[in-house]
Amino acid sequence: MNPPQPASDLADNAAAALHRFIGLLQDSLAQHSFVKLVLAKPQGAEADLHKVVVRRITLRGDDAFSFVYSHTTRDITKNLPLAAGVALVAEQLGGNYRNAHLLTRSEDVQFTLSKKGKAFVSVAKVAQGGTQTVAQDAQDTHNAPASHDREKRRAIDITRPFLVALGVTTPQHTLVPAMARKWKQINRFVEVFAGALAASPLADAPQVNVVDFGSGKGYLTFAVHDWLAHSQGVQTQVTGVELRPDMVQLGNDAIARLGLQGLRMAVGDVRDWKPAKPGQPDKPEAVNVMIALHACDTATDHAIHLGLLAGAEIIMCSPCCHKQIRPQLMTPHPLRALLQHGVHEEQQAEMLTDSLRALLLQAQGYDTQVFEFIALEHTRKNKMILAIKRQTPKPADAALAQIKALKAFFGIREQCLESLLLESQLL
Repeated sequence: MNPPQPASDLADNAAAALHRFIGLLQDSLAQHSFVKLVLAKPQGAEADLHKVVVRRITLRGDDAFSFVYSHTTRDITKNLPLAAGVALVAEQLGGNYRNAHLLTRSEDVQFTLSKKGKAFVSVAKVAQGGTQTVAQDAQDTHNAPASHDREKRRAIDITRPFLVALGVTTPQHTLVPAMARKWKQINRFVEVFAGALAASPLADAPQVNVVDFGSGKGYLTFAVHDWLAHSQGVQTQVTGVELRPDMVQLGNDAIARLGLQGLRMAVGDVRDWKPAKPGQPDKPEAVNVMIALHACDTATDHAIHLGLLAGAEIIMCSPCCHKQIRPQLMTPHPLRALLQHGVHEEQQAEMLTDSLRALLLQAQGYDTQVFEFIALEHTRKNKMILAIKRQTPKPADAALAQIKALKAFFGIREQCLESLLLESQLL
């Protein structure tokens, strides 16, 4: 275990990171390349404050900043001269806000302060390919940044070599048109992953081990490895597990061509996968992050169960094909008219299955969210269950009581994840 950094070193690190970030903000204003600034992870007394979006505006003929404070039920706008706005950001960042994103015409800059007080600034080039959306109705050159609010922030640099190897981009680093939806999914997934990592016990971990079940051709597997190893400088071992040997071979061939370390593809099934160190099958490998996207029916339950057995700090699932619960659904009298329609019965089975999974994860000591992680227009399989291990455990009684009530109401006799947890004596 690494010894903790002295408080003075952490303070110097945070001050240096903040100084660099404010310098980049001032440069973007001087070069008229500023697009917008977002302050996130508020730490103040206003519990319903979610974020602050800062835009450059013209106010009575002078340049100014517009600060929009987004609360749960209202937005509050405050306008300040540019110099005063920069001073306010410098004062608040690192104290009242732990995270900031600065988007310019050419760069995406992120400031992050971990729970332990360690700060870092990451800078990525904004993609110049066909997916970048820029408003064309700028009124004048001086205020042009305000017209670029729809410019897309990308978690992965479009020039990264793995994108060429997987056929997402051409050798000239332009997006292959047929891969536009996949490119959007890759970036959105890495954004969610980055947020989960920052909020988890892994935020300051020197090494992060990831297992991605059902990795397919490896788009997300490669992207997570690239973001961790290249963008964040974190030592990592990322393993993509896939049933189809031809897909595994394609991935490993790409890994060999690119000379990537800490990334591998393996043939396997989530139902009987045993994490092991590469070349050392008898030695178990730690699993910090368990990913399973589009695992069909109860394969999602097996993936979650494996993540729980391994003590993973982060579990990310995108469920698919909710077949187990649907035949068990007893149409209670209040819902009989609703569930007589097949499409409604399917939707109900999906919602119930994933609600039970989320509650079981809560009972196992995780903070759990179920949300749409990519727009429905890009894929029908757009729901994600995200579970992050709590720093401090909470009693499981409330979650278990809700599970019992839901099962009784809908007449559910068995749910795979619950059965697996009972069998392994985790419940």
